[in-house]
Amino acid sequence: MRVLKWSLIVLVAILAIALAAGCYFMGSPRDLCGFLRFALPQWHRGDLHVGDSAPDAPLLTLDGQSTFRIRDRIGARPLVLIFGSYT
Repeated sequence: MRVLKWSLIVLVAILAIALAAGCYFMGSPRDLCGFLRFALPQWHRGDLHVGDSAPDAPLLTLDGQSTFRIRDRIGARPLVLIFGSYT
């Protein structure tokens, strides 16, 4: 019984440390929850390699009003895609 009690205390302590570390690295408990809910299930190794064409996808323009597809913009001019926030 005593071993079970200490095992439970250690398990709770490890979970609390993992939660604190996750919140620290993700920014907040809300961000950690969003990561676990949306990003983690879709996290897998892709089959793209260096030199492969980008997969076609609809993207939102900077004005936030219209969309375009990657295949529509690939051509003579370079296409630069920036994913992230710089605010």
